[in-house]
Amino acid sequence: MTYYPVFLNPANQKCLIVGGGKVAQRKAIKLLEAGASLTIVAPVLTEKLRQLKDAGMFTHKERAFMREDLAGVFMVIAATSDGRVNEEIAAQFSGLVNVVDSPQQCSFIVPSSVTSGDLTIAVSTSGASPALASTIRQELEALYPEGEFSDYVSFLRAYRHRVLDSDVGVE
Repeated sequence: MTYYPVFLNPANQKCLIVGGGKVAQRKAIKLLEAGASLTIVAPVLTEKLRQLKDAGMFTHKERAFMREDLAGVFMVIAATSDGRVNEEIAAQFSGLVNVVDSPQQCSFIVPSSVTSGDLTIAVSTSGASPALASTIRQELEALYPEGEFSDYVSFLRAYRHRVLDSDVGVE
């Protein structure tokens, strides 16, 4: 399957994760870092998710998924250990849906990524081998350590704006 690479802005958007395990935790942390308005539906949360919930970082519905959880949601991540529940979520939601470990049920997949300030590099194998994408991500992390490019990207942003404002027309 061929995907169209895109970066989404979930800031202040209602996002839903169904599931409270380690995979849900990884997805939740990334969505919270991006400013999403997050709700997690799960009977049980990991310790880290409980800490984030107690800090008021997201809304938790301590129960199983219900169809009405999808109302008004921008994006859904189905991250339960029950494939039937994940399949039900994908079938019921017509918007952006990611079913972990089941790319054929997804309207989008989440690439492995490296972030250093405003520099983000994403790697995907279109779901064929998450392990390979993770290996490449680890190699990229060594090349682009977190924070090392923050100042440089900020400089480039400021310089780009100066060039654009000068009507030189060179990107």
